[in-house]
Amino acid sequence: MPNISDQAAPAACIIGYPVGHSRSPLIHNFWLREYDLPGRYAFAETAPEDLQAFVGALRDNGFTGGNVTIPHKEAAFRLAGRLTATAAALNAVNTLWFDGDVLWGDNTDVEGFLANLDAGAPGWDGETRVATVLGAGGAARAIVYGLLRRGVSRVVIVNRTVERAQAIADHFAPEFGHERVAAAGWADLSAHLPTSGLVVNTTSLGMHGQPPLSIDLGALPATAVVTDAVYVPLVTPILHAAAARGLRTVGGLGMLLHQAVPGFERWFGRRPVVTDALRTYIEADILKQHPEAAG
Repeated sequence: MPNISDQAAPAACIIGYPVGHSRSPLIHNFWLREYDLPGRYAFAETAPEDLQAFVGALRDNGFTGGNVTIPHKEAAFRLAGRLTATAAALNAVNTLWFDGDVLWGDNTDVEGFLANLDAGAPGWDGETRVATVLGAGGAARAIVYGLLRRGVSRVVIVNRTVERAQAIADHFAPEFGHERVAAAGWADLSAHLPTSGLVVNTTSLGMHGQPPLSIDLGALPATAVVTDAVYVPLVTPILHAAAARGLRTVGGLGMLLHQAVPGFERWFGRRPVVTDALRTYIEADILKQHPEAAG
């Protein structure tokens, strides 16, 4: 459990178990160098049984806040003193920071997903009435919320286990209306594609070491956008298939980069920009570890 209380400059960390795979330190330390700001961002591998004590001593250990990753997002939701509306809606926290003596919790996956789409497919929201989201895990929950909040008329959550998709639909239906969010089984996917202006993969299919995501995109409208939360490989099988059809595609790496923006601003006092230089830097690290991830 790291203690950097002897450091005068602001410090933040990534809290998870395990945590060594995280690229958050690369992203935040890149920005600290880019803007010539004092501070640092560290790994903080923390076992579940130690999480409450670590978060309780976060400031004493010299941290102004931190990110939270698997498996701690729901536990961090319970440990935060105050929550943003987004974190409260998702029952999960991935960003912690202090405002005075109050420890706040947010979930920036929503902002990261929407900002990535805005950057990669400008105007997508004006053309999308129906979105199809594949998968029903934590990423899917954040993405469904983001799409509903942005004003997409109908979001269909497609999952092999329909009950998990229905649980997300039931969670958001009281706020957004039952007519705007629905669940479906994998066998019903083809029925929803002809009306979908956006398809989002949040499953692990297509990720390095996992089976490919093989679906027929032929029924999608020519104006549809396809995006993937997976970013290793950088261009996943579903993105290859969509590009071959001439559809607009948005890779998953941008979501990782954009979700980091709000936390950095809260900890270090400057709102960073996701630039081509940052993207190239993180892509180089991915390709160093996974040469086959070029896609």
